[in-house]
Amino acid sequence: MELIISLLSGAVGGNVAGKLLGKLDQGMLINSISGIVGGGLGGTLLSMIGAPDAAGAAGEMAGLDIGALLGQVAGGGVGGGVVLAIVGAVKNMMAK
Repeated sequence: MELIISLLSGAVGGNVAGKLLGKLDQGMLINSISGIVGGGLGGTLLSMIGAPDAAGAAGEMAGLDIGALLGQVAGGGVGGGVVLAIVGAVKNMMAK
């Protein structure tokens, strides 16, 4: 479930980053694909360092895991944006 959340939030993060960084925008399809890859990487890296677990500590005490969910969304979104920025920068450099 965490992987799906990371991938979806990565796709959203890639598209948001593409719109915010106009020069790096590659179109909806490439933004989404880059975001999905970045979201998977970002969510996996955060899981490896235990960030969602630390963020979800308060939620687990209340019987909820909302902190871990938010950690996955944030990690996926940021990862998606970062990978899109890298893809956009590389593509722009190759076009010169």
